[in-house]
Amino acid sequence: MNIGELAKRTGLTQSRIRFYESIGLLKMVERRPNGYRTYPREAIVLLELITTAQQAGFSLDEIRSLVPHDLETWQHDTLLETLKRKVADIEALQARLAKSRKQLIALIKDIEGKPADIDCAENARRVLSRMLVGRTNLPDMEAEDGNFVGNTGRKRADRRKSATS
Repeated sequence: MNIGELAKRTGLTQSRIRFYESIGLLKMVERRPNGYRTYPREAIVLLELITTAQQAGFSLDEIRSLVPHDLETWQHDTLLETLKRKVADIEALQARLAKSRKQLIALIKDIEGKPADIDCAENARRVLSRMLVGRTNLPDMEAEDGNFVGNTGRKRADRRKSATS
C-alpha cells in the first residue's frame, strides 16, 4: 500500500509516517523504481503499536529499543521488564500528583479561610508565611514579625543600616 492509504488506515499524517521512517522506527518500507514508498500490511500493526506505546508514556527511544525489526522476534524478558518499569514510573508519578493535589487543596482551604479583619495582601502574607514555616520548621510568625512577603528587602536594608549606624 502507498503512504496515503497507510495514513488513512492508521489515522496518522503522512509526515508522521515519514518521520517514524526517518528515525528508524518504521523499517518495513520499500521504494518503487519511481521513488514512491510502499508498505506491507504489518506496517499498520507497527504504527498502532507505536501510537499506543506513546499514549502509555513511552518515549520514541524506548519504543525503538523494544520493537523488533520484523515483529516476529520479540525479546520477551526485555519487554516485560520495560513494561513493569513503566508501570512503576506511572505509580511514582501518581504518588507525586496525589501529594501535589493534597497540598493544593490545603492551600485553597488556607486562602479561603481568610479572617474577615484582614485584606487580601495581608492574607497572602499570612498564607505564604504558613507555607514557609511548614517547609523550614520555623516558629509560627505573625505577618508583622517576619513579613516574609512584601517589604522584606526594605526591612533587611533598614536593619543593616541601623546596625552599622
